[in-house]
Amino acid sequence: MKVNIYYGGRGLMDDPTLYVINKMQEVLEELNVKVERFMLNELKNTITTLPQTLKEADGIILAATVEWYGIGGYMQQFLDACWLYGDKEKIAKIYMCPVVMSTTYGEREGKMTLSVAWEILGGLPCSGICGYIANINELEMSDDYRMLIERKAENVYRTMKQKVVSLPASNRAVQQKVSLSPTNDLTPQETEQLSQYAADDGYVQRQKEDIQELASMFRGMMSQADNEADSYQNKFEKNFQPIPGFKAVYKIAVEGNNQAIGLQINGKDLIYHTDFSERADVEAQITADAMNEIMAGRMTFQRAFMGGEMKMKGDFKILRTLDELFVFMKE
Repeated sequence: MKVNIYYGGRGLMDDPTLYVINKMQEVLEELNVKVERFMLNELKNTITTLPQTLKEADGIILAATVEWYGIGGYMQQFLDACWLYGDKEKIAKIYMCPVVMSTTYGEREGKMTLSVAWEILGGLPCSGICGYIANINELEMSDDYRMLIERKAENVYRTMKQKVVSLPASNRAVQQKVSLSPTNDLTPQETEQLSQYAADDGYVQRQKEDIQELASMFRGMMSQADNEADSYQNKFEKNFQPIPGFKAVYKIAVEGNNQAIGLQINGKDLIYHTDFSERADVEAQITADAMNEIMAGRMTFQRAFMGGEMKMKGDFKILRTLDELFVFMKE
């Protein structure tokens, strides 16, 4: 059994929707369900190709965050792509669980939007979850909320496993009569371009030159990112000031870097990781400019946090200790 999770938020650390789908994924994986997650904010340039990923799924979870009005553009683009390019025969066999958390008004309307949209696509409904969370700490610290989310995930599993039958919906009948859309292997844009330019050798040559130029540019960008990562490691190791008996794990995500920095402190020992996946005492997101200012000794981690250039989750006392462990000299 396989379940795909499509997340349509912005990927912020304090997004309550991320907490909910993390818990649901843990429960489903404990039930031996294969779970694959698609972060639409990271795949925004390839959203039109994502309906192809539905073909292997028995069920899906559509997760969105209402931050001011509605389910947001990424999720709407994904639903549009399902309507235009999705396999309707396959969608008709897929259960969908909507998950909508809001930091403002509108979580119930968002949940209803996802449910109605999936039924119009011809898919099967599944009981979802929605809620208003003003502060992520309320969600993370509540055992009652955690148990509620886990029970919901178990109900979703049972619905998909047992293939629970539901009564027909009127919006599906309307879709079958007046809203049919053909399924094509190619998008309209691709079909038009192929028909117009396929025999144009000059156009094909220009495309090859553009691809080579882009490949060269991206190689340069990747090389620059690798150099920055090496520079960070050298400076952390050079300016490490151990505190006897102190133990902590930090995870720092720098904007523009694909790999997070992991700092594992054990007394006088420092272990530097990249692409760090273990649970950390402090998780932080920081802008590249602020990180460079800290490396140059012109700013501290605490100042970056107070100034809004860094967001963190975890123990604030351990975050403050970061400035004692690493004392960067001014350049």
